[in-house]
Amino acid sequence: MNKIVRAVVLVLLFSATFPFRVYAAESSFTQQDRERLIHLEEGLKATNQRIEEGLKATNQRIEDMSKATNQRIEDTSKATNQRMDDGFKAINQRIDDLNRRMGDVHGRMSDLFGLMYVLIGGMLTLMGFVLWDRRTTLAPVVRKNRELEDRAEKIEKAFKELALKDPNAAEALKHSGL
Repeated sequence: MNKIVRAVVLVLLFSATFPFRVYAAESSFTQQDRERLIHLEEGLKATNQRIEEGLKATNQRIEDMSKATNQRIEDTSKATNQRMDDGFKAINQRIDDLNRRMGDVHGRMSDLFGLMYVLIGGMLTLMGFVLWDRRTTLAPVVRKNRELEDRAEKIEKAFKELALKDPNAAEALKHSGL
């Protein structure tokens, strides 16, 4: 480590005692190079101006599109609000019509009671007609039923008399439960 420190110190001493000479190199920058640089700077300025103009035009287009979009949104919002208002007005009108119809409660109630009386009277009339029609319809049926019962009794009586004389007939009546 001691050797390294010595070497570094020696190098520093030599560099301090023997200054390096710097010689200026001959400039190869000519008038044409200068003109080219000026031309490049002008081109850059023109390009920067075109870029700025393009950015301004783009910003203007964006602003115009933004205004147009906002206008469309506002128009749509106004149209929607108008439709909703018209709908609410129509609903309110219907409610007002219903209120007017129901406003004359006493007149309407008396009409309803009159209709109820008519319906109840109609139902009672219908029930009376059904009962009357039932009697008129059932009377021939009852009469026919009585005739058939009388005839059945006569036939049964005849079979019983026959059974007294014929044992086979008595056996048949016994099996039939008579």
